[in-house]
Amino acid sequence: MDGRGAREIVEEMLRRQQAGDDTFLDEFVAVDMVNHAAGPQGRDGLARILRTLDHDLGPVTLEQHHLIGNGDIVAQHLTLRGTHRESTMPLLADVPPSGRPIAWTFIHIWRVADGLIVEHWACRDDMGLLEQVRG
Repeated sequence: MDGRGAREIVEEMLRRQQAGDDTFLDEFVAVDMVNHAAGPQGRDGLARILRTLDHDLGPVTLEQHHLIGNGDIVAQHLTLRGTHRESTMPLLADVPPSGRPIAWTFIHIWRVADGLIVEHWACRDDMGLLEQVRG
């Protein structure tokens, strides 16, 4: 570990993601990260989720509202913005691509150990997203 705290690791991960750095997951996420939210597990699972988001809603931008660290736990409140272009993610399976702009709010909780994200929880405003894409 390079001395960075959990909050700094999550902050740097978001910065690198926003900058288009394709290596940020390798540096910040454990191979066997446990995803307590719906979806695939591990670093590769998170990569698949992010690719699907970019495919269906991209290009996406992330606006961070709050980042709160307490020891090895970091809470992150953010809004993902994009355009509904495809509907391959399960949440949007019944919704034809609308072309509408979207703003989807999330709260992520990350646990960091030995300089890597090892656990993830999420709370998303799925109903808000569905209202936007359905019009």
